[in-house]
Amino acid sequence: MCTGSFAKCLGITLLPLAVICVISNIMLFFPGGKVLDDSGDITEEVFYLGGILGSGVVMIFPALVFLGLKNNDCCGCCGNESCGKCFANFGSILFALAGAAGAAYSVIVSCVAINHGPKCFTTDEQINATYPFAEGNYLSNRTLWDYCKGPGDVITWHLTLFCILLVTGLVQIGLCAFQVINGLIGTICGSCCSCCGD
Repeated sequence: MCTGSFAKCLGITLLPLAVICVISNIMLFFPGGKVLDDSGDITEEVFYLGGILGSGVVMIFPALVFLGLKNNDCCGCCGNESCGKCFANFGSILFALAGAAGAAYSVIVSCVAINHGPKCFTTDEQINATYPFAEGNYLSNRTLWDYCKGPGDVITWHLTLFCILLVTGLVQIGLCAFQVINGLIGTICGSCCSCCGD
C-alpha cells in the first residue's frame, strides 16, 4: 500500500474519533446527565476542553490533510510530480505532529480529571458541589463513592467519559505516529511511491 492510500485510511479513522471526543467533552458539561444551575458545580477539567480542542478540532486538520494526501502532488516541483509528493508527505508529518500534540493535551487533561475525581454534592441539602475525594483514592475504594449524592450517577459519568477521552486520545497519538513514519517514507521514497498511483 502506498503512503497516500495508507494516510487516507488514517484520516478516515481519525475523523470519527475526533467527533467522539467532542461529543464526550460536551456531555461532561452535564454531570450525571443533569443540567446544573451553577457552572461552578462542574468538574474544573471539563473547562480545559481537552476533547473539544485537543482531540477534536485540532485533530480534524490532520485528518483532512491525510484524506487528501493521495491526490496531492503540491503541483509538482519544477514539473517533477514525485518531488511534489515528497513535499506533500513532509507537510503531513507536520500536521501529524500537531495532531499528536492535541491528543496528548486531551490525554493529560483526562488523566488529571480521573485522578482528581468529580465534583459532587455530599449531602442532599448542599448548595455547591465540592471535590470529596483525595487524589485518586476513590479509584481503589468504591465504598467512597457513597459520599456523592448527586447529580445523578456523577462518578460513573465522570469516569466513563474521561476514560473514553483518554483511550481515544491514545489511539489518536498512535495513528499520528504511524503517519509520521508513513510521511517519512513518502518523503524519502516519493518517486517510487508515485509509481503505484499514490
